[in-house]
Amino acid sequence: QVQLVESGGGLVQSGGSLRLSCAASGIHFRHYGMDWYRQAPGKQRELVATITDGGNANYADSVQGRFTISRDNAKSTVYLQMDRLQPEDTAVYHCHASYVVGAVRVSDYWGQGTQVTVSS
Repeated sequence: QVQLVESGGGLVQSGGSLRLSCAASGIHFRHYGMDWYRQAPGKQRELVATITDGGNANYADSVQGRFTISRDNAKSTVYLQMDRLQPEDTAVYHCHASYVVGAVRVSDYWGQGTQVTVSS
């Protein structure tokens, strides 16, 4: 059974920091690309950051320079370090795992999400 379990969300003041974690089980983690998405009320889901199985990271323009995605294959865990948080970062953050062969996404899984609230 595949599980992606996020943790680390909470309430923080503007300018503060949080570190999200996503622990995976039931998959060969090192072969999966990992992403963090977020969805705020009334808005579309937004891709925040990605990290490939090889460790290459990319970020949405809105978080570039403030957020850092990383992974620990030994712990089957992906992290999202969020610094200089702003009220517009308030959302439910979801972890996503995808296994791609060539141009084909063979499998993908979602976590249940963790709430991040940034007060002004």
